[in-house]
Amino acid sequence: MTSSHALFERALARIPGGVSSPVRAFGSVGGEPFFVARGEGAFLEDVDGHRYRDYVQSWGASILGHAHPAVVEAVAKAAAEGTSFGVPTAREVELAEAVCERVPSVEKVRLVSSGTEAAMTAVRLARGATGRDKVLKFAGCYHGHVDALLVAAGSGVATLGLPGSAGVTGGAAADTVVVPYNDEAALDEAFARHGEDLAAVLVEPVAANMGLVPPAAGFLAGLRRRCDAAGAILVLDEVITGFRLGPAGAQGRFGVRPDLSIFGKVLGGGLPLAAVGGRADLMDELAPLGPVYQAGTLSGNPLATAAGLAVLARLDEGAYAELEHRAARLAEGLHDAISGEGVSVQVPRVGTLVGLFLASEPVRDYEEARAADQEAYGRLFHGLLRRGVYMAPSAFEALFVSLAHSDEDVDRTVAAAAEAAREVAGEGS
Repeated sequence: MTSSHALFERALARIPGGVSSPVRAFGSVGGEPFFVARGEGAFLEDVDGHRYRDYVQSWGASILGHAHPAVVEAVAKAAAEGTSFGVPTAREVELAEAVCERVPSVEKVRLVSSGTEAAMTAVRLARGATGRDKVLKFAGCYHGHVDALLVAAGSGVATLGLPGSAGVTGGAAADTVVVPYNDEAALDEAFARHGEDLAAVLVEPVAANMGLVPPAAGFLAGLRRRCDAAGAILVLDEVITGFRLGPAGAQGRFGVRPDLSIFGKVLGGGLPLAAVGGRADLMDELAPLGPVYQAGTLSGNPLATAAGLAVLARLDEGAYAELEHRAARLAEGLHDAISGEGVSVQVPRVGTLVGLFLASEPVRDYEEARAADQEAYGRLFHGLLRRGVYMAPSAFEALFVSLAHSDEDVDRTVAAAAEAAREVAGEGS
């Protein structure tokens, strides 16, 4: 059997960095990535036969766990009927209806193929609807690799320590206003200076691409209030939080109503699918009804819509209660296990989402996230990996439990974390 090392050597010769997305390269934690042979439930198995309890879960997409039978069956049935048509299908309508039913702020939906595409569409739509150019985002929030939104971005950009990206022109970045997350004073200053020119404010309602940083009390409501006063479009990026924090995502949990929302990951059931949705009058600015153009050959792909519908059908109140219970058990267990070995740790949790910072104080923004001990995180990561636990190969990501994780899985993970933290403490002394 081909080993992960051999595959990585081959990949390096033909794929930039040997990976199809930068954070997979283990660049910030050291070492080489493993190559997955299969996934089942809470577990991944690599080509070398090693099994890992997986808390990446396709970066949050696999909320039911890997290869859930209902999803596999739905995708197989859809594939047998044809993989792509380029014309409308019934499941596109059904998935759009399912989103609108769950999220009160969404009256119409446009399906696309990735979160980046959804963010790009939201920005273009906001600019087209308002006739304004500027967009405000928050340092450390990641909205895909759209040129204008890569300024001070999180996720892989933060992992690699990049200030943005080569190839992004000064003109593309000039219309982007960047403000620290949770900073009310900086927001007031930005709106005072740019309010009349702002087309949109984009925000992760729970920042999950600089680790996990919850919104401060009143922060999201304050954004809604400022956008109303300035005539700007409020866009919630719920690619991670959508359908994970509850049926209506973070906006349902925190009681804020955006003008536009971006969805992905859970919505596609592990297949390439995302969406932008919102007020009907705004959405009707999109072609073919309006002047804002957006298109995609694979938008509303029949395999992806089948997977998304299969997942949403299983996310009822009981499922969310179980996920939240499991996330709470994991967060509390990791905190006690790691701090118990003398390693400073913060384990924030928002509902079903968990974060982990090796820091002595709670993290409130991107600068504080960057100040956490990244080197120690890398040692903890490898200590866990040796013990069969896979967490994100970056300190700037969240941890994802799935419905396939059991209490036993969590308890074994916590025990592994205590052993790994003991090694970290020993190396640091």
